Amino acid sequence: MNKLLPEDNRLVAFRTYLIREEKSPVTVEKYMRDARVFLSFVGAESISRELTTRYKQRLVDRGYAPRSVNSMLAAVNSLLTFLGYPECRVKALRCQRQMFRSVECELTREEYLRLVNASQDQPRLCLALQTICSTGIRISELRFFTVEAVRAGQVTVRCKNKIRTILIPTSLRRKLLDYGKRHRIRRGMLFVTRTGRALDRSYLWASMKKLCVKARVDPRKVFPHNLRKLFARSFYALDRDIARLADVLGHSSIETTRIYIIGTGVEHRKQLERLNLVITGNGKRSKNVHSST
Repeated sequence: MNKLLPEDNRLVAFRTYLIREEKSPVTVEKYMRDARVFLSFVGAESISRELTTRYKQRLVDRGYAPRSVNSMLAAVNSLLTFLGYPECRVKALRCQRQMFRSVECELTREEYLRLVNASQDQPRLCLALQTICSTGIRISELRFFTVEAVRAGQVTVRCKNKIRTILIPTSLRRKLLDYGKRHRIRRGMLFVTRTGRALDRSYLWASMKKLCVKARVDPRKVFPHNLRKLFARSFYALDRDIARLADVLGHSSIETTRIYIIGTGVEHRKQLERLNLVITGNGKRSKNVHSST
């Protein structure tokens, strides 16, 4: 017998469940979107292992990247647990560890600076970009940047049932305090809308996309999370301590941090060429490649 709640209540109940599980707001919305798609697929059928396996194969057949498939399956498995069908959960696809990232999607330091310069006439956006990129915070963590925290020089972030302290660079602290003073924000959150609500992901995403033409940056590279990744690569280039970087970013697993700092295909190709193992027709190593010895 199908244990599903009535159609108009099951998603509402699932949202409440996710919130009680202390999922972040972004995760809640992501799981809700994936749950709606899955329930649409289910239709009038009863939940079964055969059905969920078929849904998994459907995602694969539609050409989704393995990581995307696994992300959607995580939401479905959470829903199945909530509905009382843990035996119907499906395993994630096995993914080979990514060795390098696509240079086409990597935001460089120079492109970031062009975005900041292009946003000079929008002080709130300009400062939000710099705050995210110079501290490595998530967008949802902007709300913890209060006047009181900035004055103290550090921000306490509470996210995903974890608490960590973000130190504010001196130059950023000055900018934040000056922004608050100029906009008469004497207490509470600094990054707020006209109605006093915290800036959200959709606002920043849309605002950044509008800067692309003026900043001469490929739109594929321009989204808020790429600022966090740029911070991670820059931090690691100086420190080379992945465990410390994981703590700074608030990652529970170093494997997640590794994804942020992997090199590009261009860098990987240069490493291969420096091996100098290609032999020319006369038995000598190619002259256009520097020896690594």
